[in-house]
Amino acid sequence: MLSKFFEAPARISAISSGLCGPLIESFANHLFESGYAKISARRHIRSAEHIVYWASRRRVCLHDFDRSTLERFGDHLTRCRCGRYSCTDRVDILTGARLFLEHLQGQDGNTTRITKPVPPEPEVLKEFCTWMQAQCGTSNQTLYNYGIPIRKLLHCFGENPSEFDAHRLRQFVLRQSQSTGWAAAKTCTTALRMFLRFLIAEGRCHSGVLGAIPALPHWRLTSLPRYLPSEDVERLIASCDVSSAVGKRDRAILLLLARLGLRAGDIVHMRLQDIDWKGAWIKVNGKSRRETRLPLSQEVGEAIAGYLQAGRPQTHTDALFVCARAPFRPLASHCAVSVLVDRAIRRAGITRPSRGAAQLLRHSLATSMLRHGAALQDISVLFRHVSVETTQIYAKVDVTGLQQITQPWPEVSSC
Repeated sequence: MLSKFFEAPARISAISSGLCGPLIESFANHLFESGYAKISARRHIRSAEHIVYWASRRRVCLHDFDRSTLERFGDHLTRCRCGRYSCTDRVDILTGARLFLEHLQGQDGNTTRITKPVPPEPEVLKEFCTWMQAQCGTSNQTLYNYGIPIRKLLHCFGENPSEFDAHRLRQFVLRQSQSTGWAAAKTCTTALRMFLRFLIAEGRCHSGVLGAIPALPHWRLTSLPRYLPSEDVERLIASCDVSSAVGKRDRAILLLLARLGLRAGDIVHMRLQDIDWKGAWIKVNGKSRRETRLPLSQEVGEAIAGYLQAGRPQTHTDALFVCARAPFRPLASHCAVSVLVDRAIRRAGITRPSRGAAQLLRHSLATSMLRHGAALQDISVLFRHVSVETTQIYAKVDVTGLQQITQPWPEVSSC
């Protein structure tokens, strides 16, 4: 596979007959299958040769390559005198070396990526996650969010639940809420309540501590939904350069958000088989893993088809949307979608009414539908709300409708 990246037979022969030639050739095959561009693959192969040469001079066995090896190689680059290898771009060299070491791990049957070491999970947290999945069917993403405040709690108080008391729990929640927004503080209290319920059910702590978690003051329907005017939404969609693969992908995602009101997580979890082209519908797995079929309009369908035909790179994954640069993996999380929308907002020169990105388009669609006469029940069905009460927040932005039912205040002239 080296011939895919190098034309000179002498260069190909030098790599194949050099140190660990078969492994580097296997690495080149991996880069080709992952879709790396020729210039990038050449740099990474050169980095692989460099770290192999460095390891051979220091008698480091390939099977002993790990994160500490990569760190030692990085220290070597600051004073490299190997001669045959250029060290002008240390970051690029370390990237190629890391990819090569990850490939070696895969060859040995270990697919763990070389990342910073993480402390071991507390056993009680592992047991809590197992219990939540068995009793409630909680998703991995929710458990990840719950784990953040629970780890902090265990770090502060230790892993012995019998030492938890009401005063210390309350003080912990108050400290956490002072440094975060309401949503993060709400996640903290919810996670701690679920964690304490688990401990109580297992008989590890007193049942009275559950009441120590304070309720955060927050009144439903007090805030107005933030949204973009219809003309700004159209500018946002039109800002995508459909002559490029990235533009085709971004436009398809923006249309799904703006026309169907999908969440960012819906985009990430969407698969190729979720689209029924003949029936003109698309399957969405939303919150609580509820499966819903939504109509696929001509505009949205053509955007997705254009991306699949001339924008989506060849890859083994069945994810509908993948990264635009090699390796062509599925989008990592909902944050990737939010970054994409945020970039489009700045590109279109639109003034953002709030900090949100992907959710902003969802609110904009609901507001537009309501102002064009759609009933709350219809919006609730499209947005897959469990109760129509969740959709009622959008009624507050229907100023025209509110003016028809609002009575003038006595002794005050109308506006």
